Amino acid sequence: MDKKNALRAGALAAGTTLMMLLMSSPALALTRDDGDDPGTGLSVVETLGLYVLAPLALFAIIAGLVMVLDRSHPDHRVSVPGTKGKAKGKVAAKA
Repeated sequence: MDKKNALRAGALAAGTTLMMLLMSSPALALTRDDGDDPGTGLSVVETLGLYVLAPLALFAIIAGLVMVLDRSHPDHRVSVPGTKGKAKGKVAAKA
């Protein structure tokens, strides 16, 4: 990429970032909208349970179900080279 294209790409990226920052003004979050009825906030324990423990539990449940319900044939599984694997029957060598 030559110098002119790099300068153009940098200017475009900087301009786009600046416009996105200006358009997403967080100060507008302070004004209340009509019909806005916020509830009570979450405690630290509720927040950790909702955003940390619940996804981890869901991941563990899905992974456990996948492992338990795995019905693939043992001969079709990929073995890592250098590990002891189950010997498959006799292989006919063609000369």
